[in-house]
Amino acid sequence: MRYVAAYLLASLGGNDNPEAKDIKKILESVGIEADDTRLNKVVSELKGKNVEEVIATGYSKLASVPAGGAVAVASSAGAGSGGAAAPAAAAEEKKEEKKEESEESDDDMGFGLFD
Repeated sequence: MRYVAAYLLASLGGNDNPEAKDIKKILESVGIEADDTRLNKVVSELKGKNVEEVIATGYSKLASVPAGGAVAVASSAGAGSGGAAAPAAAAEEKKEEKKEESEESDDDMGFGLFD
């Protein structure tokens, strides 16, 4: 990640196509020893590409990744409208019931953590 960050810093500084030596100089300025293999991998992967386009492509890929699930969506929507609050509350109750069931099943094992 540090190599990508240094590449982006060099790019923001006006160097449209940073080389390994440019990234190495940035990393050494903050006391980080650069691993040449990783450094060359980052440079080769980003060589000739526009950084803004790479970031835009990454955003579109991240948009397709599920994060949080239905409960998070319902609870965030519930903050804006009262109608979505009921499903969020029902989902939270189901989670609590599942937790209670798992605790009861632990009691059936014949021993406890603090016995």
